[in-house]
Amino acid sequence: MLIIYILLSWLPSARESSFGQLLGRLVEPYLAPFRRFIPPIGGVLDISPIVALFVLNLAFSGLQYLLISLFS
Repeated sequence: MLIIYILLSWLPSARESSFGQLLGRLVEPYLAPFRRFIPPIGGVLDISPIVALFVLNLAFSGLQYLLISLFS
């Protein structure tokens, strides 16, 4: 969902569609803490979704490691 939301930002009218608004309501609560601490670079480039994806990947990897170690 997060990757699709990021890609929709490249299409100006896509986020205003009903699908874009629904996706925004699902993704924005996760992105909000990152946006609070990571300001846009030059006031234009928002890298918080990249950091959010990185954190999500770390959490998934940690959970995967934990589950493997518990059930091995």
